Amino acid sequence: MRTTARPFMLLLLAAWLALQFDPAKAAWPDRTITLIVIFAPGGSNDLLGRLMAVELSTALGQSVVVENRPGANGNIGLTAGARAAPDGYTLTVASGVVFINPSVSKVAYDPIRDFAPIAYLGDSPNVLLTRPASSIASLKDLLEKAKAKPNTLTFATPGVGSVSQLAVELIKVRTGAEFIHVPYSGAGPAAQAAIAGTTDFASVNIAGLIGHVQSGTLKALVQTGKDKWPDLPDVPTMEEAGIPNAVVDTSQVFLAPAGTPQDILDRLAKETQKILQKPDVREKMLKASFAVKYEGPEQLRARTAREVPMWKELVGKAGIKPQ
Repeated sequence: MRTTARPFMLLLLAAWLALQFDPAKAAWPDRTITLIVIFAPGGSNDLLGRLMAVELSTALGQSVVVENRPGANGNIGLTAGARAAPDGYTLTVASGVVFINPSVSKVAYDPIRDFAPIAYLGDSPNVLLTRPASSIASLKDLLEKAKAKPNTLTFATPGVGSVSQLAVELIKVRTGAEFIHVPYSGAGPAAQAAIAGTTDFASVNIAGLIGHVQSGTLKALVQTGKDKWPDLPDVPTMEEAGIPNAVVDTSQVFLAPAGTPQDILDRLAKETQKILQKPDVREKMLKASFAVKYEGPEQLRARTAREVPMWKELVGKAGIKPQ
């Protein structure tokens, strides 16, 4: 009897131990990972997402596929990312709109509660541009004209509540100048408005516009990053132009759904840091008008907690109503 019972008890013990050990978790990743990109193909968010997908596929030994989920200024993709199963198989590469959108539109996610931060990937500045034939020679000149005739100068942006609009709204807050906002459907149409003289100037992200500036199609007045952009060495930063504390970058972040196991988040953060340290990756990103500036999960968590209320305050001062 004892001889028969002992193997049976050992089998029960082995079965119990197997239940305590989660093979799916230990084997992650054992199937394809989906990387949600919140904007349409061709933009900086898409280019970065595809580069990350290629590098992560190699690092993790598993396929990583990009799924573009554009619409509603990123809200469609962000909602999908927030609602995905927290198992490490659906991740999101998002721009800084994740911090801003809750203040300018009705959203179905909370950037603090519904996402687990993996990494801050970096950023790129916005640029204030005008046509070469414009009488506006510099940011100082622009502000003088605006103050002489308030609410007569117009500026184009990629849309209401965009980072590009908020860059100008911050200038207004810092200087007291007043402009009329003319929103367009994207950075391209906004830049074309400045080229055609439909608006007095445009505020757009630097991505894709270097050629216009270098060829003389557009004149850059100022860029909104902390440091000068390598391809625009003669274009001053906001601080150099006389407006301190007015840095507004278009950032890119790497997120997972809240509740994703910590060991998976740690692995992703570690691999992302390694990827962003590669010289060829940094060069490719810079060509896509994106400067690598890695921050880990805790730094991104702190950034999120800091930026969400900061943008809400600026949106309130700008008088932008949630849509």
